[in-house]
Amino acid sequence: MGATLPGLAMLPRWGFAEDAAASYAKASIDWKQFAGQTIALAGAIHPWSNAITPLLWDFTKLTGIIVTTDFRLETAYLGALPIQLNRGSSTPDVFMWTTYGQGISAGWLAPLNAYYADKSLTDLGWYDESDLLKTARAFPLWSDRERYAVPITSEAVTLFVNSDARTARNLPIPQTFEALLATAKAVKTSAMSGIAMRAQAGGNSSVPAMSFVFSYGGHMVKDNKAAFASPEAIAAVEMFGQLLSQAGPVGVGSYEWYHVLDDFLQGRTAMAIDSSNFATDISNPAKSRVTKQAEFAAFPHAPGQASIPFMSHWQACINSKSRNKRSAFLFLLWATSKATSLQTAAAGLATTRLSAWSSEEFKKAFGPQAAAAALTNLQNADVDRAKAILFHPQSRPVMDAFMIGVNEVVSGAKSAKIAMTAAAEKANAVMRG
Repeated sequence: MGATLPGLAMLPRWGFAEDAAASYAKASIDWKQFAGQTIALAGAIHPWSNAITPLLWDFTKLTGIIVTTDFRLETAYLGALPIQLNRGSSTPDVFMWTTYGQGISAGWLAPLNAYYADKSLTDLGWYDESDLLKTARAFPLWSDRERYAVPITSEAVTLFVNSDARTARNLPIPQTFEALLATAKAVKTSAMSGIAMRAQAGGNSSVPAMSFVFSYGGHMVKDNKAAFASPEAIAAVEMFGQLLSQAGPVGVGSYEWYHVLDDFLQGRTAMAIDSSNFATDISNPAKSRVTKQAEFAAFPHAPGQASIPFMSHWQACINSKSRNKRSAFLFLLWATSKATSLQTAAAGLATTRLSAWSSEEFKKAFGPQAAAAALTNLQNADVDRAKAILFHPQSRPVMDAFMIGVNEVVSGAKSAKIAMTAAAEKANAVMRG
């Protein structure tokens, strides 16, 4: 698999296992009803796959279901899986997924509401959906109120600050975009950029820039049209471009998330904006040179506007062609239950459970300030704005067009107005088909 197992193996597993076993026993579920079946689980090498892998044997002991895994580098995985599903393959049975609208429109994802309602399979009182983050409850609901996925992680765009760089200039943590720009320019040195963010000309890099658009009052998709040529979105992209052109690292136009994370971990940038899940690595002294200096903060806001960072949940889906849908759903119930989530949270995984987020084990692994900042940003997020772009069947080409325009602004090739107008026209042409 190539996945590095997390620190969960170093924790007192017997205590976790005993508590979890007691919790599973309380469920009105016949855990052994599919004993002897085998399900295939596929996904990206990711904090979730790293955290769930050490627990798979516990699932097999509980249910008698064997789980085989195929975890790959994210880019390779996301490129290969649609091809496999489009061929009508019955495996994998369960898989990590992001492009929800594409999967539903193509018929690749099995609807799940009937499984939730099946009392021979699900004990909703034990599962306790009220313990889920409100974004996790709302996120998988499709327009027809059907659910085709189960959220497995939670993340929201967060501001990371190197306190040494900030306090050397006697500056506060910036709360507005104007303050962010002033701070980034003030702390930039020949050895350290003022701020790092993704700016590569591809949809996978769109997360930070979309947060700017939302927080300036704009939308990515509205009324089934690309909306990033609006005055709000243009102003947002103009600020994004100013930050990176005036205070960003050399070559930022090619930056993906791992470049941003590495720069912050190595102390090469004073600030960074990206996924709250960066906190696991930032808080790990074995990976980070700035563990003691790292500060975690709310995403900035524009004058008179609320902060609306982009948020998302990685989701797990069941293959519509799977021959083992019921056992696959039992796996998803187990994997996202309170008991299992407490164990994966102890490895630093940002789960979908309030109980896991409030656990001392999670706060220790993720960092208490990082956990508080991530929760703040999740609570400030607008699920509907995020879903409008993420769940659109043409989400990837729309985000690609958007980020090509953003990249042109960062490089200085075009003004924000010209770049965003052209990008929206290109995206709308794709959406019209």
